[in-house]
Amino acid sequence: MRHICILGSTGSIGESTLDVVALHPDLFQITALTANTQVTKLAKQCHQFRPAIAVVKDAQHARHLKELLQGLPTQVLHGPEGLIEAIMHTDVDTVMAAIVGAAGLLPTLEAAKAGKRILLANKESLVMSGQILMDTIARSGAELLPIDSEHNAIFQCLPTSGNMQAVEELLLTASGGPFLDRPLATLDAITPEQACAHPNWVMGKKISVDSATMMNKGLELIEAMWLFNMPEDKIQIVIHPQSVIHSLVRYTDGSLLAQLGAPDMRTPIAYGLGWPHRIASGVKKLDMLTLNSLHFRAPDLQLFPGIRLARSAAKTKGTAPAILNAANEVAVEHFLQKRIRYTQIIPTVDQVLQKIPTKSVDDLETVLEADRYARLLANDIIQGYP
Repeated sequence: MRHICILGSTGSIGESTLDVVALHPDLFQITALTANTQVTKLAKQCHQFRPAIAVVKDAQHARHLKELLQGLPTQVLHGPEGLIEAIMHTDVDTVMAAIVGAAGLLPTLEAAKAGKRILLANKESLVMSGQILMDTIARSGAELLPIDSEHNAIFQCLPTSGNMQAVEELLLTASGGPFLDRPLATLDAITPEQACAHPNWVMGKKISVDSATMMNKGLELIEAMWLFNMPEDKIQIVIHPQSVIHSLVRYTDGSLLAQLGAPDMRTPIAYGLGWPHRIASGVKKLDMLTLNSLHFRAPDLQLFPGIRLARSAAKTKGTAPAILNAANEVAVEHFLQKRIRYTQIIPTVDQVLQKIPTKSVDDLETVLEADRYARLLANDIIQGYP
């Protein structure tokens, strides 16, 4: 029996995790659920799974949640302190890190310090502070299992011995999002609703926009560098519109190992929850006989310039990835609020990267300072748009 804390239980990853957990009441116990402001949804989850702790953003939302949980033994907490208490609960041995964006960094680090098994769906933790997080895990003896479908696929295809000498390169597959074949000249007119309508995956709004710009794939490249200790030039990005092959590993003997499956996040979630064993995920089986063809192509860097920026930040290292991530989060939020155009997202990130000098990362405060400064500058740049 594993006792689980889900950071971000009301998001798409959190909900999928609960779907898998519900299939295996003999294997998993939900000990803590956390959310930001979706109190009603969290209350429904608490009534179903009866966690010891539930955490929300602030005192106001906590009061509302307490009203909805009358009669349940669930303790309601709020704020960063509540998140830490949920992670540190004596029963919790597994933490699903599914808070979106930079907000997930500090809770993930706390789980690492506490030596928990971390199911990492928050790529920003490694993008922003890869060395710090990996060093913390090494010191505490925590376990880190990737949940992003691409990294989970690579993890499954790597040698079980852990010896990476025979690995020649990693190939991250990408669907190309909803605008893969859209003419460059028409991108100005894209709406948030169109950008969030992913052809294959059901995701939250922020990650859906990142998938449309393919900045998501750039962030995944940086994450893969840290997860698998691979240099940037040994990680390739391949467009695969069908989203059947989730990623591949090329070996020095010419072998190319791939992980295939339906585009459903419950598969990598089940793999992480059950590891080192495999458990049922509830995902519909992939019928190979219905696959008429699988297509692959190189990404068009004119259509997806975010990939170029991410590779540059990956090479520069230091605070560059944190700056890239922060500027992108701000620009995407402004786009979702219809304050800027789709075609202004990546140029905003580019301007921020050009204007902020990169520093080496010696401590967490350096990362957080770069994050804060990049957000301020991105907002200033956006305010100057006509």
